[in-house]
Amino acid sequence: MYSFRNDYSEGAHPQVLQALTDTNLVQTCGYGVDPICEEARDLIRTVCAAPEADVHFLVGGTQTNLTVITALLASYEAVIAAHTGHVNCHETGAIEATGHKVCTAYSPDGKVTPEMVESVLAIHADGEEHMVAPKLVYISDTTEIGTVYTRAELAALRQCCDAHGLFLYLDGARLGSALTSPDNDLTLPELAALTHAFTIGGTKNGALFGEAL
Repeated sequence: MYSFRNDYSEGAHPQVLQALTDTNLVQTCGYGVDPICEEARDLIRTVCAAPEADVHFLVGGTQTNLTVITALLASYEAVIAAHTGHVNCHETGAIEATGHKVCTAYSPDGKVTPEMVESVLAIHADGEEHMVAPKLVYISDTTEIGTVYTRAELAALRQCCDAHGLFLYLDGARLGSALTSPDNDLTLPELAALTHAFTIGGTKNGALFGEAL
């Protein structure tokens, strides 16, 4: 029987468990600076065709989103997201707790479009000192309702972000599902080239936990 209760109601992929067994007695310095993590970084850079990319490993999706947004934004800057976006609905106010407002636009299919970005920017007019300044567009792929971005949609969104000086950040907690969807026409190198930052989710894709940023 198939169950769609949630993304992580089962254990890890057997190959992950086997790798842990194989390396269980290998001593490393830990903290992400060991040879195994460095090999993983090199593999990610290779499959993304991004040899200069910074790759960091974090424990889970919410912590990763929080880290990215806190690192990229000034204290008065805000996030643009679909009303269904994870940072708006399912992260228990974690983003707002750092002082960064999440500005939402209604999305019938869970995706963010250039028109939605423009609508939020129109409300938060440049130079209005009493309002937050949107600086980052948050998207997820697959989205929280199961839709995926096409190459053309992501390219148009990046063009819009560049025109307004915004960061484009893609939450890839479900990226494994997106890239294998029959509706997908994006490759991983294309996704890497069209975003300023993105994650590859392991927690919801067969790993015990963890995301690569």
